[in-house]
Amino acid sequence: MDYKKTLEAWRAFGEYDINIKKELEGITDEKELEDRFYTDLAFGTAGMRGKLGFGTNRLNIYVVARASQGFAQYLLKADPENAKKGVAIAYDSRHFSPEFARVTAQVLAANGIDVHLYDSLRPVPVLSFTVRHLGCAGGVVITASHNPKEYNGYKVYGPDGGQITEKAAAAIVSEMSTIDDYFGVKLAADDDPHIHIIPPEVDDAYAAAVEEVVHANPGSDLKIIYTPLHGAGNIPVRRVLKDLGYDHVAVVKEQELPDGDFPTVVKPNPEEKSVFDIAIKMAEKDGADIIIGTDPDSDRVGAVCRTNDGDYVVFTGNQMGALMVDYMLQSRDWPDNKAIVKTIVTSEMGAVVAKAHGAAVYDVLTGFKYIGEKMTEWKASGEHTFVMGYEESYGYLAGDYARDKDAVFASSMICEMADYYKKKGMSLYDALQALYEKHGYFIETVQAIDLDGIEGKKKIAQIMDAFRADHFDAFADAKLVTFNDYQTQVSKNLETGEESPITLPVSNVLKFVFNENSWYALRPSGTEPKIKIYFSATGKTRAEAEEKLDILKKEVAARIPD
Repeated sequence: MDYKKTLEAWRAFGEYDINIKKELEGITDEKELEDRFYTDLAFGTAGMRGKLGFGTNRLNIYVVARASQGFAQYLLKADPENAKKGVAIAYDSRHFSPEFARVTAQVLAANGIDVHLYDSLRPVPVLSFTVRHLGCAGGVVITASHNPKEYNGYKVYGPDGGQITEKAAAAIVSEMSTIDDYFGVKLAADDDPHIHIIPPEVDDAYAAAVEEVVHANPGSDLKIIYTPLHGAGNIPVRRVLKDLGYDHVAVVKEQELPDGDFPTVVKPNPEEKSVFDIAIKMAEKDGADIIIGTDPDSDRVGAVCRTNDGDYVVFTGNQMGALMVDYMLQSRDWPDNKAIVKTIVTSEMGAVVAKAHGAAVYDVLTGFKYIGEKMTEWKASGEHTFVMGYEESYGYLAGDYARDKDAVFASSMICEMADYYKKKGMSLYDALQALYEKHGYFIETVQAIDLDGIEGKKKIAQIMDAFRADHFDAFADAKLVTFNDYQTQVSKNLETGEESPITLPVSNVLKFVFNENSWYALRPSGTEPKIKIYFSATGKTRAEAEEKLDILKKEVAARIPD
């Protein structure tokens, strides 16, 4: 349908409140109107994520209601018993998160589906746990993770507590396509008997599950500074740390309370060093050993530690993942079939460390649901014992209580590691340097190119086409040995010319692997209007690795079409 016809249908709807009418009437820029109405907001395996606002290509109560109706129809067609099993719903601190959660509950209830709704914000991993704990048919969490304040999202979970599969997403989209009228979706009343508020006992069970995975350190003298970055982690992170014996936890007051404007940061993303500015100033005053910061939905965590020189160093997700792999494998007893799971754009350092401990390593596509799928597969088959899974973007999980990354667990594990090394007279930074000295230096970075709107989508496709068609064979002293195209599902050995199938699901990702574990990859984001380019270079020294990384970045940049 022409976007102008869709626009007029939205303008003609007479039941908006005055604020909505003002927003629609106040937009005069034709490109802005076209972008809001030329398509439906995309729904995939991560659900939906988009800018807040009115229009079919924005996130609002009508788009949420339509998605929820599609989800309801999918559940009931899949198995009528799903109505009794129900759906768990949680939300974070973003603007309109409570409202979207409420609408989701009302739509599901109107379809006769039992709803288990949290009455205040909760982390994503709590939702994942709750789906499993209550035996629900699925779950929904309202969140846009680390996106800027203008965004929110709608993530759908399956009965295993993991994000839905491609097959389930396609089936939900098919059901949504039958709903032409965004404004005709039925809503139940707030007091509908199908809507149940989740009791605090479920929070208790979640905390206990995390505390079974992480070792307690009663009486620890570790000095911790924690920032929830205005999000959902404040209560559960502090609760679990206290339960585990960490009494010296200071909270960044300016970032403690939930606030969808995220007033102290540009982006509420622990990957951004600047989000720790206030915490580092606090640490410099009181000599804290470790700083941890969780994102708004508390599924990802960043960390900063004090070195012996008194400086504070921000860890990357790859560095912390390698440290965690090393520590988990040395500090616990594991059977011979132990294994870790990481994503294809995560550094090989953790894999090298794991193999040195005799663990198997499996790569999966980007998206923690693929790690969750491996966990479920191994639990059923017994082929491997899951040690942990992680991704470069600060997401980690161990244990079997959830199927999504968990910053509550990871915060606790980081503190356990910091406490362990402190007792040995070392910092986490010292432990990282020891890994480098043993296994070589791995230096990584990610470049994100923002490309918004219709033209942005075309540009992303142009970049991917260019790299599929032409790529360089070497940089510095590294030689290209493998080209993986996860869209065509073909891996080509460039030394022998042989091709082999990639058994992972189809995904629009390209990865170029050089000898000595250096590589780069291109991946359009599934949740943001951008393309990400991942770089990893290795060397016997830090200087060598950094020099090679600079060369690699320049080689890639030279081939990005204007």
